[in-house]
Parts: sequence; structure tokens; C-alpha cells
Amino acid sequence: MTTAAPLRTVVTGAASGIGYAIAELLRQRGDSVVGIDREPGDGIVIAELSAPAERESAVAAVIRQLGGVDVLVNVAGVYRTGSIHNSGFGDWRAVWSVNLDAPLDLMRLITPGMIEQEFGRIVNITSVHAAFAQPASLAYDVSKAGLEAATRSVALDLARHGVLANAVAPGFVRTRMSQLADGTDETDTDAFRARYFESGRLPLGRGALAGEIAPAVAFLTDRANTYITGQSIKVDGGLTMTF
Repeated sequence: MTTAAPLRTVVTGAASGIGYAIAELLRQRGDSVVGIDREPGDGIVIAELSAPAERESAVAAVIRQLGGVDVLVNVAGVYRTGSIHNSGFGDWRAVWSVNLDAPLDLMRLITPGMIEQEFGRIVNITSVHAAFAQPASLAYDVSKAGLEAATRSVALDLARHGVLANAVAPGFVRTRMSQLADGTDETDTDAFRARYFESGRLPLGRGALAGEIAPAVAFLTDRANTYITGQSIKVDGGLTMTF
């Protein structure tokens, strides 16, 4: 029996958090993985994903290293607090340039090679914020809803070319993004516990670890996934069941 070649995989935001956990799991299954991040790390191409020129140079570097791309996982994201009352276009663009512009542009740059080889897997990390709002999270909510819509559109555009595109939408995950100014995690605060754990709104009663998001991505990007596309899988501990 012929052994399939390792998947050539790109993961953004791979220096820490969910991106790091995904990159490590995909390496363990045998993928050749290159990360793109503004922070250094093993196997990472340094790039500021909010800058179009740096996105293009990063993709060129990745393709030189891997010889092509079979799997793209867009993880990198930022959060900025702000409501319609106290934020403006500059605040929104700072979030959208990373959370929405960058994954769209990376898909534009990488999918021609996937189309040519008639194989590709794309997973965009969105959020439960794509469907459910939270106070003072305007720019983030819009970015994640937009990326989830883009995932469906891209899936439709690429369906006849052997390229599948899906989203994974985490709930509360214990990463640097969930850390408060004093270094504690928001899921450890009394207010959070009362609102989500004691009330039953978060059925599993805890925030996720980054490594608990990675298996869903591994499944969707595997060669064994041949018929799931344009979907969003929520990995949220049951959070959205109670909304």
C-alpha cells in the first residue's frame, strides 16, 4: 500500500495559544508545518499579518519552504474592547485587518495552488461571537461573523476543485487573549463563575484549553474528511445551547 505524502500545512498565529496547539497536533500526525506569526518560534515565518506586503512575502516564503500548500489554518486574531458609543473606524480597522483581511488575503494567495493540484483543506478559526454578541465587542463580533460568512463563500467557490473550507468556532478558551490586566484568566474570576458556571450557561463548567480546539481542526483538515465543507463547528463546552 502506498503511503500518502505528509500534508504541507500553514498555521497562522502558531507561536502561542490555539495556533500553537494546532500546529503541534498536526506535526504529531505527520504534517510538514510552517507557522506565520509576528512572534518568533520554531518553524515560524515572521510577518505582521495586518500588512498586505508582509502577507505576500510570508506566503512566498512558506511556498518556498514547503513546495506548495495542502492545508491552511487561519488562527491569528486580536481583540479590542469597544462599542458603537466609544469606538470608531480606526479601532475597528485595527481588529479587522488581522481577523478578517488577513485570512481572506491568505486564502486568495494560497488557493490557486490548491486548485491546480485539485486538493486543499482550509479551516478558519472564528468564534461563538460570529453568531452571538457581547457588550463592547463590536469590532471583534463583526470580524468573526464576516470570516464565518467568507468561509461559506469560499467553500462554494472551491467546491468543484477538491478544496474544502470550514470554520471552527471556539467559546471561552484559556489563552493570552482571555488574560486580564493583572495576569489572571477571566474564567477564574468570581463574576465569570457566577455568570457562566453557577448559572449553568456553560454546561461543562470551565473554559477550554487551547489543545481542546485542535482535534476539530485536525479532523477537518485530514484527507479522511471528503464531504464536509462550508460548515462551522462550535467547540464551546455547550455554551451556545443555553443562549
